[in-house]
Amino acid sequence: MEATILNFKGGKHTQVNDEMIVKINGVDNKTEAEKLVSKNVEWVSPSGKKTIKGKIVKAHGNKGALRVKFEKGMPGQSITTKLKVL
Repeated sequence: MEATILNFKGGKHTQVNDEMIVKINGVDNKTEAEKLVSKNVEWVSPSGKKTIKGKIVKAHGNKGALRVKFEKGMPGQSITTKLKVL
């Protein structure tokens, strides 16, 4: 499966660098999204030299978005890029 990174997790005045909001192609509601919780994901940098692994933690909202926790902080250039759901 392929997913797109939408944004960092955060509030009005905060940003969590190791958690991202992700949208998976073909997942349109919360019940479908909750079935994917605890799956692993992998992001590869545009240069192909760096990979960061993460895990789907929980559903985010009612339209099928998911929250993913990564091993370490994600770079800002990762927003709108693709990642693989393993």
